[in-house]
Amino acid sequence: MLVLRSLFHGGAMSRADLARATGLTRVTTSGLIAELIGEGIVVEKGTRASAGPGKPAVLVDLDRVGLQVVALDLSGADEYHGALMDLRGAVIARRRVRRESEESSSQAQAAVVGLARDLVQAADSRLLGVGVGSPGVISEDGVVLEAPNIGWEGVPLRQLLQDELGVPVVVGNDANAAAQAEYTLGETEPDLLLIRVGRGVGAGLLIRGMLVTGTHHAAGEIGHVPVGEDAPDAPSCACGNIGCLEAWISVPRLTAALHREGADREAILRGAGARLGTVLAPVVSMLNLSDVVVAASPTLFGDIFLDAAGENLRSHTLGRSHAEVRMRVPAESEEIVLRGALVMVLSSELGIS
Repeated sequence: MLVLRSLFHGGAMSRADLARATGLTRVTTSGLIAELIGEGIVVEKGTRASAGPGKPAVLVDLDRVGLQVVALDLSGADEYHGALMDLRGAVIARRRVRRESEESSSQAQAAVVGLARDLVQAADSRLLGVGVGSPGVISEDGVVLEAPNIGWEGVPLRQLLQDELGVPVVVGNDANAAAQAEYTLGETEPDLLLIRVGRGVGAGLLIRGMLVTGTHHAAGEIGHVPVGEDAPDAPSCACGNIGCLEAWISVPRLTAALHREGADREAILRGAGARLGTVLAPVVSMLNLSDVVVAASPTLFGDIFLDAAGENLRSHTLGRSHAEVRMRVPAESEEIVLRGALVMVLSSELGIS
């Protein structure tokens, strides 16, 4: 809804301010605000300091503290991570559930349901819904069609959680969630490629601020693109192939490589970055993107990794057109999927993007 988007991004304002910002009439704006106050979504925030004669304007805003969202991030290398958040993104409660190394599909589902239930029960105000950022290919109705790293195939996660929790649930790919967080809550270009690296590797793509999901919901599944598959040390991947990008640079694989005896940290990180740059080059070149975000641990994916990725990307593209490509790790990278899950609920329930 236009009024709610204006308040979310513009902050508290008067009804007259809102009418000017949205292009709606004052009568229409006042009627909408009255409805939203009645629904408990908007609250009055007192009066603006008077700048002259006349009655001071009453300010209204979203109930940023009174409305809450449960956000889940299932993409972590070692754990499922969840938080109860308000509309500012402030964390009210946090829960973590460790992932078992040989976890079955049903065990993973039970762990996620239990995590969500604990956080829903922690809510002490109105709960808008539950947002879930999950690895894998996910349909519009929240079915995890394929997620090799969790062992899920055809899991109706949205329906499973809604039946258990009795609240609205939105399920999306973790990289897509992160891209939405960066666009809605961060400061980025409307054309954005975000790479999410955790237990797996995926990408979220925004063009003119619109998320690209693809005909079969698999846009951004770059983790299983082969790169360096002919190398003598090419690793096997969870999908069954050899030398997938994910098998080279996912957090568990990269961490294991760095902990081998005699490991050359800089060489390993530069090699991993170079492989990412190779995979990204045709995408960046085809779409003429300038903002590439790597949502991952800055400890692993810091300057050494990013410099190598950027160098290799530019060496595989037309230099003049892509000399200004920026590769970066976003602020609050470790929280970005949770923040994206919050944005998904805001979009689904309030029309905010």
